[in-house]
Amino acid sequence: MGQDAFEAMKQQMKTGQGFIAALDQSGGSTPKALKLYGVDESEYDGEEAMFAEIHAMRARIIQSPTFTRDKVIGAILFERTMRGTIEGKPVAQLLWEDKGIVPFLKIDKGLEDTAYGVQLMKPITGLDATLKEAKGFGIFGTKERSVIHEANEQGIAAVVAQQFEVGKQVFAAGLIPILEPEVSIKAPDKAQAETLLKADLMRHLDELPAGVEVMLKLTIPTEDGLYDEVALHPKVIRVVALSGGYSTDEACERLARQPRMIASFSRALTEGLSKQQSEAEFDAALGSNIDKIAAASKTV
Repeated sequence: MGQDAFEAMKQQMKTGQGFIAALDQSGGSTPKALKLYGVDESEYDGEEAMFAEIHAMRARIIQSPTFTRDKVIGAILFERTMRGTIEGKPVAQLLWEDKGIVPFLKIDKGLEDTAYGVQLMKPITGLDATLKEAKGFGIFGTKERSVIHEANEQGIAAVVAQQFEVGKQVFAAGLIPILEPEVSIKAPDKAQAETLLKADLMRHLDELPAGVEVMLKLTIPTEDGLYDEVALHPKVIRVVALSGGYSTDEACERLARQPRMIASFSRALTEGLSKQQSEAEFDAALGSNIDKIAAASKTV
């Protein structure tokens, strides 16, 4: 990817109106995603067949005439999707060249067991090689997820420190990291956890070296506008929101109250989609979700 393309993608992330589609379910969450899509585990045999089914679902979404850059400004891919093709063209290339949609890659390898009220990321083996490969495919940035289950100061500090450590490695490889310290919507003290998280994020952002930029993917906060200050930080390109288990309607209703967050939804994007639907039915259902999410992602 040339510098001109990279700068065009960055500008789209900074100012584009719309949202980022999260098409990055991995091994553990794939059977659940397929079941919601109307594909039972009895319909495929083994991991390869499972991933073929989810790739077909993602290809159907990406190729839909409703999946356009005027509402979808970016898309997060799973590693297998990045290495795959749609009609013979690498997926990231197709997204940017044919659709004008910025491609990202999910890089985390899952979560550690809960300790101090949080789940850190497992070690990301071979990350430098993956980042080099992603750059070769024309990927713009990455996404990495950890989870906060309660307002534990020590745990939250560890999550944020790990996110920024990996983020710096990603930036050094020439990609833009999306840091995702998710606060569980089931956390009993969610608002308090978010206040602690915001303070840690601001401190680490202030300490970033000159020239380093990041994006953040955060749970829609209990206190409306909580992350406005984060979004306005000079080192932050954009703050995006995860749906976190809320229904599409509830996620959109909550997001609409956040003046400086846009969506990066996964399950809420694919809600109501089914393999059994005709193309017209599928496009109508997907288009309805896209319209709702794009409307809720309007920012000031």
